[in-house]
Amino acid sequence: MRIPFLAAVVVLANVVGNFSMSWGMKHRGAGEPLLAALTNPFILAGIALLIFWTLTRITLLSLADLSYVLPVTAVGYVLSALAGWLFLHEAITRERAAGIALITVGAMLAGRTAPKATA
Repeated sequence: MRIPFLAAVVVLANVVGNFSMSWGMKHRGAGEPLLAALTNPFILAGIALLIFWTLTRITLLSLADLSYVLPVTAVGYVLSALAGWLFLHEAITRERAAGIALITVGAMLAGRTAPKATA
């Protein structure tokens, strides 16, 4: 039960962290220097969440196989694309939609396997 929970935390931290940074960068002042963006609360929250994501992912990798963790947590790419579409009004072309579908199928297949393979 610990591994699926950690996988969900990894995915959520990745999605919210990346979305927060994207939101902050798209809504910063026109002509604002890039370094000044580091004072934007959305960007700071995104950085903090991605640091948390990295630490949580390290923990998950210590408990489960890499060949399990990467495909299962790839569902974060799907959720990030959907968040961009819903909240940032980004376009999802047919090609992107096909890629999202492939990632979804791969994550579902990997999720049906045991987190640790026996040698």
